[in-house]
Amino acid sequence: MQRVMVIGCCGAGKSTLSKQLHQILGLELIHLDQQYFSPNWVEMEASAWDEKVKELVQKDTWIIDGNYNRTMDIRLEKADTVIFLDQPRWKCFYRVLKRVITNYGQVRPDMAEDCPERFDLEFLIYVARFHKDKRPALLKRIQHLDTNKKLYWLKNDKAVNDFLENVEQEKL
Repeated sequence: MQRVMVIGCCGAGKSTLSKQLHQILGLELIHLDQQYFSPNWVEMEASAWDEKVKELVQKDTWIIDGNYNRTMDIRLEKADTVIFLDQPRWKCFYRVLKRVITNYGQVRPDMAEDCPERFDLEFLIYVARFHKDKRPALLKRIQHLDTNKKLYWLKNDKAVNDFLENVEQEKL
């Protein structure tokens, strides 16, 4: 486990799991949201984003969290491990709402500088519709991974905790 992708719906726990894996494995942690946004939620231009992701995946080891469909194939090609957090829709939506309320106006550690948590109705709709609109294509992509890549499809918090325990045991 040297080049790890963590994907799934917003609120599924990607950043939390990535931080935990970083602590266990010591691999560089890359939050795509930190890379993509400039202050005040300014998005990176598409071709510059493609180049940035190509640069990031050239490193020998990493944990990268985030979906970013446009560059997913770039990351999938270089990853040796893919972790799909497939939490229930209600849980993801609840966690995002809780995150907005708890962190409103503050910049979270996994976000870009000067991008404070905000109420964004369009984003909440995206989260609510993720399982219908985005999940099918995501499943199709990961079900056709090269056989030399490891896929962990974690569907609940118990599966995530069991996975982390196994990683920690293997590290010993």
